[in-house]
Amino acid sequence: MIIKRRRLKQTHSLEERLAKDTAQLLQQTKLLPDGAAKEHLMKRIQQNEAAVHVCELLRSPQFQPAK
Repeated sequence: MIIKRRRLKQTHSLEERLAKDTAQLLQQTKLLPDGAAKEHLMKRIQQNEAAVHVCELLRSPQFQPAK
């Protein structure tokens, strides 16, 4: 039996999706008391910000193929 992978066409850019996720995570952290759950959300926020930074670097002219 072959399991086919579900493929989705993204309608929003990765940066937009990460920004939306980061905003939601920030809202959640405001509601949580200090502790492990809040630390986990803060780590995800940092990871999202790092991913956006990497995307920006890859789109810079320095990393574009020569024409």
